[in-house]
Amino acid sequence: MVKLFTDIDLDGLGCGLIAKIAFGERADVSYCSYRILNQRVEAFISNSENNAEDVYITDLAVNSDVEKKLAERFRQGKHIQMIDHHVTAMHFNEYSWASVKVEYDTGKKTCATSLFYDFLVEQGKLERNNALEEFIELVRQYDTWEWDENNNVTAKRLNDLFYIRNREQFEEEMLKRLMENKNSFDLTDTENMLLDIEEQKIGRYIQSKSRQMVQTFVSDFCVGIVHAEQYLSELGNALNNLNPHLDMIALLNVGTKKMGFRTIHDEVNVAEFAQKYGGGGHPKASGSDLTNEAFKTFIVQVFDNLPPKPDADRNEFNVKESEYGSSYQNHKGEISFILSTGDNSYTLYHNGEKRNQSFMSYAEAERFIKRNYTSWLRYDKEYLPLLAKTLQISIEELKGKYSEIISNRLVDIVKI
Repeated sequence: MVKLFTDIDLDGLGCGLIAKIAFGERADVSYCSYRILNQRVEAFISNSENNAEDVYITDLAVNSDVEKKLAERFRQGKHIQMIDHHVTAMHFNEYSWASVKVEYDTGKKTCATSLFYDFLVEQGKLERNNALEEFIELVRQYDTWEWDENNNVTAKRLNDLFYIRNREQFEEEMLKRLMENKNSFDLTDTENMLLDIEEQKIGRYIQSKSRQMVQTFVSDFCVGIVHAEQYLSELGNALNNLNPHLDMIALLNVGTKKMGFRTIHDEVNVAEFAQKYGGGGHPKASGSDLTNEAFKTFIVQVFDNLPPKPDADRNEFNVKESEYGSSYQNHKGEISFILSTGDNSYTLYHNGEKRNQSFMSYAEAERFIKRNYTSWLRYDKEYLPLLAKTLQISIEELKGKYSEIISNRLVDIVKI
């Protein structure tokens, strides 16, 4: 028997498919989350009946205790081979029985499926297969999020299909397809139709969850927090793009006691962030258990926080980067006002008080407001009536002479 322990995501499934193609009925695959991996591996290698079995671990890293037991197993001449691509597992390269590679020599990012395939081909345990290599490339691009840069929608749709169907159905269908057609890999018309429907569901889900997200600072990071049970990668990516002032998005699932972290910023490493809670992953996508400490940080301490409103996107007067200034507010009723100084810099007023620092761009000033005050661009329908009442003029007069009025009454307006 050939025993494989691998992850529960698409990359882990890809490793399982490769094992079954390479070893046939001899392959016994266990799909594991981080939570149960160590227990399952330790139980298997502790059983003397498994001393002669080939053992592979892909796309996952065991803890230090099990690591020592794997090293001892290898020292005793028993088989063990670990293959991973997460930067948090790089220390395993100290062992001859482990290989952790984040990038190929060309600079292209790796995934566990591509590394496992290369390893088995090199070992003569698997013949090259064009269809399988096309499938693997889709898995690799999705797992590394390269598909987003390349606009390789097929890679994303393959992952969507994986979650639409249960793992057993998906694995059985992909295995059959890859075994029967070794020339090329494509999704069927029926699968594409199902995926079109799924994309509409994902869009509605993202829209709903975006209205539930709260934000807070965790250490030095400004984090958006949302409870989600599905479409984690799509949701995390969308919320990051909708809220670029945030350093990352934390996706919580209380039912499974799991957390996921996503970022779009190169300077933020969520794999290192997840390590604080016993997890790991990629620099831009990681996960961990929802520990007691995390429960207090991400749920208890933010329980009373309200989700910020979205920026007004149909305003005619209070718009972003206006030469007459842009007004923001938050749930506390605090007012912020961004004003251009005319020399390629911006001044910020908060509650009528001018802040000392200047900002080199509008985006920089807005980022400061959103991170520190959780504010949003005010809506014309709420802002203009209040402005007209305060200035004791009609809304029609305000709209007709908006630029003139704003310029002349700026001292009063920054407080409104």
